[in-house]
Amino acid sequence: MHEENNLTWFDGYVKREDREKIHGHKGIVIWFTGLSASGKSTIARIVEKKLYETGCSTYVFDGDNVRHGLCGDLAFSPEDRVENIRRIGEMANLYVDAGIIAITAFISPYRSDRNKIRDLVGDDRFFEIHVNCPPEVCASRDPKGLYEKAKAGIIKSFTGISAPYEPPENPALVIQSHKENAESSAASVLTLIKQSGVFIRK
Repeated sequence: MHEENNLTWFDGYVKREDREKIHGHKGIVIWFTGLSASGKSTIARIVEKKLYETGCSTYVFDGDNVRHGLCGDLAFSPEDRVENIRRIGEMANLYVDAGIIAITAFISPYRSDRNKIRDLVGDDRFFEIHVNCPPEVCASRDPKGLYEKAKAGIIKSFTGISAPYEPPENPALVIQSHKENAESSAASVLTLIKQSGVFIRK
């Protein structure tokens, strides 16, 4: 209980397990992390489509899309990056509680922030996918020209150029997106999910 503001968490009469039975699968987070233009969003969207086609309840949280609304007040300072991921983690956790497969595509550069989300939703429900791609390859496929702007100093604190990226130490899966196409990458993710006992349909 937050005694200072009289807040109390109210447990509803419908449990997560009840919602999961309706969906036919557990509520989980598939967390894609990697540099800008590494392929996170493309792979995430393919995974969502494949899961949807099998009757799963899914939703993708994409970095740019979230910053249009929920995190529209945040910039790209280290502090704002932390707050951005904190908000997304809390939102993803609500989706997990609803029994939905939440798929996120964020640079999420700081290892500690990602680990906080893992602790929040539970290690067995958090699938960290590292989309590993060399910065020079990301720059060559960058549709927004962000890497060039970062190298020219126009964009400050750009991950991979002028700001750090901390790769996962023990990801559920590493995708070498400069060596495999998005379809095969998505297939690897789906195989991981199926083998992890996420589906509970009869």
